[in-house]
Amino acid sequence: MTSDLDTEQPNGVLPLRPDLVGLLPYGAPQLDVPHLLNVNENPYAPAPDVVADIAEAVARAAAGLNRYPDRDFEDLRADLAGYLRVESGVELTTDQVWAANGSNEIMLHVLQAFGGPGRTVLSFAPTYSMYPEYARDTFTGWVAGRREADFSLDPDVARAAIAEHAPSVVLLASPNNPTGTALPATTVLAVLDAAARVPGGCVVVVDEAYGEFRRTGVPSALELLPDHPHLAVSRTMSKAFGLAGARVGYLAAAPALVDALRVVRLPYHLSAVTQAVARAALRHAPALMAQVGSLRDERDALVVWLRGQGLTVADSDANFVLFGLFDDRHAIWQGLLDRGVLIREVGPDGWLRVSVGTPKDMVAFKNALSEVAGL
Repeated sequence: MTSDLDTEQPNGVLPLRPDLVGLLPYGAPQLDVPHLLNVNENPYAPAPDVVADIAEAVARAAAGLNRYPDRDFEDLRADLAGYLRVESGVELTTDQVWAANGSNEIMLHVLQAFGGPGRTVLSFAPTYSMYPEYARDTFTGWVAGRREADFSLDPDVARAAIAEHAPSVVLLASPNNPTGTALPATTVLAVLDAAARVPGGCVVVVDEAYGEFRRTGVPSALELLPDHPHLAVSRTMSKAFGLAGARVGYLAAAPALVDALRVVRLPYHLSAVTQAVARAALRHAPALMAQVGSLRDERDALVVWLRGQGLTVADSDANFVLFGLFDDRHAIWQGLLDRGVLIREVGPDGWLRVSVGTPKDMVAFKNALSEVAGL
């Protein structure tokens, strides 16, 4: 006997959410070419002594893998607080730090806790393309305000957008992706002030995934934490630490904000192996930060070179550079790829983004771009 339901729903039909129909998963091309300069990775693999330390730490963790990991990973949180104390000069306690599987999961935790149906998350475009996806996945409304032509954020524009939309979360990337521009403290303070006036409250997240690459004199929003309990500052170990494959992101905020994230996280979300890898890498922070310095120098030299070729280049405090403008940016992208150099076709029309690589990578990029663009 066949029911009406059987005739209307043939075998194999999936009840996919309507807002997901036809969508493709996020992701940049992963191609096997000599010069990978498209996803802002640290081009330097961990040094042998770091690898050995990580391997030893993982071996110790493996001996206890029959048990669940430390659910609140307090040792790792203490290590991260110690690192930020040195890197940014900000004193933090363990209960002010949170960690997850990449800063992506950190952002998801924030929107799970403070977003949701009937609520709004506000950011300012162009910015990181995953932000609207975090909103979609948590059923949070997404609003994108505007940045200026030089990709800066006008404090008055930000205040007006917050007053108009009354978001429960504001996401500010600084340095911004894909533009590389950092926000001055005065702009962040203007946003914090406006957010404090939102009825029902508003959390401001400053996403500093590339924070370690900022130029001398550019402050971290971590310095603003003591006076702003609705501020959270996120970081990652993927970039400066060269641990993109380990997937470790973290956040600093007031204890009450961190406690809210503990409510929505999945049980034992950070594996014992991940915790061991992160803690081992943090023991080598001084050596890894020396690499950051060389990448900053390489970035600054790249900006000078690109501008010397007559190209428009956005100021960068990150480990990448946005440059243009091209009538057919895809043709430039393809021409570079044909020469073994993979960069990213992202951002406003006419612009391209290149990650900072090794000196050898940069020579290959410059030579290929000179040929393709006729510089």
